[in-house]
Amino acid sequence: MKIKIFWFRRDLRLIDNIAFNQSVKLGGRVLPIFIFDDNILDELPKKDARVEFIHSELQKIDFQLKKYGSSLLVLKGNPLEIWRKLLIDFDVEAVFFNRDYEPYAVQRDKEVVDLLFNHNVIANSYKDQVIFEPNEILKQDGNPYTIFTPYKKQWLIKYSQSKIFIESILFKPDNFIQQKNHFPALKDIGFKKTNIIVSAPNYDNIIDYEKYRDFPVNDKTTYLSTHLRFGTVSIRQVVKHAEKNDVFLSELIWREFFMQILYLFPHVVHQSFKLKYDAIQWLNSDKLFELWCTGQTGYPLVDAGMRQLNKTGLMHNRVRMVVASFLTKHLLIDWRWGEAYFAQKLLDFELSANNGNWQWVAGTGCDAAPYFRVFNPYSQQEKFDKNFEYVKRWVPEFSELSYIQPIIDHKFARQRAIDTYKKGLNNS
Repeated sequence: MKIKIFWFRRDLRLIDNIAFNQSVKLGGRVLPIFIFDDNILDELPKKDARVEFIHSELQKIDFQLKKYGSSLLVLKGNPLEIWRKLLIDFDVEAVFFNRDYEPYAVQRDKEVVDLLFNHNVIANSYKDQVIFEPNEILKQDGNPYTIFTPYKKQWLIKYSQSKIFIESILFKPDNFIQQKNHFPALKDIGFKKTNIIVSAPNYDNIIDYEKYRDFPVNDKTTYLSTHLRFGTVSIRQVVKHAEKNDVFLSELIWREFFMQILYLFPHVVHQSFKLKYDAIQWLNSDKLFELWCTGQTGYPLVDAGMRQLNKTGLMHNRVRMVVASFLTKHLLIDWRWGEAYFAQKLLDFELSANNGNWQWVAGTGCDAAPYFRVFNPYSQQEKFDKNFEYVKRWVPEFSELSYIQPIIDHKFARQRAIDTYKKGLNNS
């Protein structure tokens, strides 16, 4: 029997999943699969909350599919080798998946599509994780935007002219292969449980987003970032909610802006967007980096943010800017070190946003903060956590004599950063 295969990746849901819906609507029997990619897993610690979250969401999908007499086929290994075996085990006529825009995913998908083509299997890919793909928002001359404000303006114009709707279809048992597949335990894929919990999305907090977004003590975040990262919610659903709040909508546009920067300028993965900034002479102290990682800098807001990250896998957005500025400007440690640490820890880690935001703070990216802008952790504390409520939550020894003294003087560090950047740029 000829079958279709739907390949789950970063779209872990059945509702309003473009490629999944298309695979069902075109008729025939669909086999839904997910591949735990060893090329990614091998780089992770054996306790990784993101893998645990993916596993739990796949369990939910498997449970939903069982209602239709089907189940999810979960595989692990090198994707290309797995696809070679799938083409042997099944008479596949078509494969459906949603597009991904990160460099590794682009290369992986090209290899898989080439393999399918060589076996006369039709590959159908769709836009799903964004409202507009990297090549959809361009200047009149066809070049990409590298400044956010004009990109946002064009994005909003195009959005107002587009029909964005949330698709809901009724599934039937004859849409799927009637097959019970073994669902692996977390330990079967080589991972262990963590103590980190991924919070459910909170759409209610979009309404007053701009009022509370800068104050870390208030639990007024939407918790949508992790769910958008893994596609447990649809971007179309989120944007429809975001129409209620322009500031929150702007954050979603930043997400797509950074995605198109990564896709069209892939050198940013390892280099500064503005290449001349690679001439900066970072100090890169291992000792100071360790103190930053563990939240032992003597700067309360920085320490609280890093401890929140280490404990929960998340950090408040305002605090992310402060800790990133502190690492790159106060300690003169390469932004790539901080980016890599965030990549290890963040539940909502997305290469484009993580890279874009670190380069924005470091001054090395497109439309970045100017290099001479150095966040003052003390004034940031005064503005956004005046009573030290957030700090005391994460740094219990803050009010005690045992709390560490600042590891560097702010005034000295600020001037040193400005001088170092200026020297590097003059020598580039």
